[in-house]
Amino acid sequence: MPTTLRETVLAPEVKPEVIDDCLALIDQQVSEMSGASGTAVKVAYKTAAAFASGYMRTTVTHVLPDLVDALEPFWADFGVSGGSDFGDYLAKRGDEVSQALLGVSDDRAARSQRPVIIRAYQSVRAHAARHVQAALPQVGNLAEKYAARP
Repeated sequence: MPTTLRETVLAPEVKPEVIDDCLALIDQQVSEMSGASGTAVKVAYKTAAAFASGYMRTTVTHVLPDLVDALEPFWADFGVSGGSDFGDYLAKRGDEVSQALLGVSDDRAARSQRPVIIRAYQSVRAHAARHVQAALPQVGNLAEKYAARP
């Protein structure tokens, strides 16, 4: 029986559903943003989505394993802690979790060869931790939906 988040969430029969749910979560989070930083995120997201047909799906597909790896230590600790809600667990560790997840995005941006995408990312990076933290309860719920407890 799979015991790691990676083994369960990235299983070939599960991964396509996880990707669909991730895209829906991203769409929901972006649509709910407001204010100046929310507008910047919406513009960056629209730029990335318009970059090429299927760009967002391809990006989520490629980055998902690294994001799962970034969440793996939190998942393992959650299992040991006896918590009942992974989303709540992540939210309580918002700074640490958001920095782990943003490290993945920062690495991808640093390796990107697409100036439009790099500019879009750089335009929202300063406020990204706040937005990631706001999504952590849903991220945790999504992980729990598919993953067996460690």
